Amino acid sequence: MTLWGGRFSTSMDSTVWDLSESYSFDHVLYAYDITCSKAHVQGLVAAGLLSDDEGALLLSTLDQIEAEFDRGTFVRHPTDEDIHMAIERRATELAGDVGAKIHTARSRNDQVATTLRLFTRDALTQIARLCLELVDALVDLGERNHEAYLPGYTHLQRAQPVLLTHHLSAHAWALLRDVDRLLDARDRMNVSPLGAGALAGTSLPIEPSVAADILGFDAPFANSMDAVSDRDFVAETLFAGALVGVHLSRMGEELVLWTSAEFNFATLGEAFTTGSSMLPQKKNSDVAELARAKSGRLVGNLTGLLVTLKGLPLSYNRDLQEDKEPLFDSVRQVTLVLAAMTGAYRSLTFNADVARTAADDQFLVAIDIAEKLVEGGVPFRQAHERVGRLVGEAVANGVPFAEVVLSDPAYGSFAELFGPGAALERRRSPGASGPVAAMNQASRLDAARQAASSRL
Repeated sequence: MTLWGGRFSTSMDSTVWDLSESYSFDHVLYAYDITCSKAHVQGLVAAGLLSDDEGALLLSTLDQIEAEFDRGTFVRHPTDEDIHMAIERRATELAGDVGAKIHTARSRNDQVATTLRLFTRDALTQIARLCLELVDALVDLGERNHEAYLPGYTHLQRAQPVLLTHHLSAHAWALLRDVDRLLDARDRMNVSPLGAGALAGTSLPIEPSVAADILGFDAPFANSMDAVSDRDFVAETLFAGALVGVHLSRMGEELVLWTSAEFNFATLGEAFTTGSSMLPQKKNSDVAELARAKSGRLVGNLTGLLVTLKGLPLSYNRDLQEDKEPLFDSVRQVTLVLAAMTGAYRSLTFNADVARTAADDQFLVAIDIAEKLVEGGVPFRQAHERVGRLVGEAVANGVPFAEVVLSDPAYGSFAELFGPGAALERRRSPGASGPVAAMNQASRLDAARQAASSRL
């Protein structure tokens, strides 16, 4: 029988049961629900609603139930609609009338909200940790190739040369912002709903702060209706995860390009590539392609939840059951991609000679010529126009750009700009892509990494 059987004279129709049951996916919350229930039991003892002996019996019973789950011996009863009902049902089987007291001063509404916060709090920490591991992999790759440089791109057209460390650090800074968002969301959600009841609290003398302290929350809820209906923390987690996914997708697209024969800037280790079922020569960067693809799934999970939440009246509505599957899926997908991409970057060999040749493309010196003219007092827009005409002449006549520039007496002293790596060396402004600025950026990045790690 269900836990609300007293009100009804007929059982739930099978179609409604199939629609309603959530045990098939929320059973993964068993450890968090048991942790929540233990804190609730201790709160009931503190309130005098359970004796010390009753509390001890319930705590040991919950330990036994958790052991059954851990061993894989827990047996779901046909009436176990969700993990919460399953655990309460089993507690009553094991502890009799004392087990039947476990739900005193509690509703599934505040129980579910608390259990899900415990899961989400851990998930946010886990994702943030994996982001930092990927940052470490990017930094390590740069340090292994500290003198390497490549073309930086705008519009996927060669623009200016950049150090590889600078390029990889751009991704690292984005991931560190992700860590900030993840941990900010964790801090914001660290409020306990337990004790809010169905929506309006209870007449029984419980003190929600007892369970909140035991569970490591910063505070108990302030408003019982908000406590049971709030899923902002799920939406924020899905948003933070989706943005991580977007960043991973951009990195994946880049690896797809870099590892193509056309670019040939990098080679992934064989453990992070796949072959073709038909074409023997193929070595495919599937890990990068999947990183690119998963972002759509992560964004879809966020969008689906927001649409579910947008029209709900206060307070709890069964619609909120739809928060779990997208959350569980996003947490799983983003952790899988982060781990795989970290391994991929650690396996990567950067083809520095190929990238250097591309970065020393003569046309990438155009801005340096313009800036040399600016140093001589020429207004930038005029300098831009003059150099643009030189570029146009080289393109139209199929002549090397350096030859066009240096054949003009006005630019005869600019030969040094065309030396290997010369344009890169000139990128000296703070935060720029050259070697001089790189030292300061590395120091700032290391400090940011340490600060983020300290928050875990």
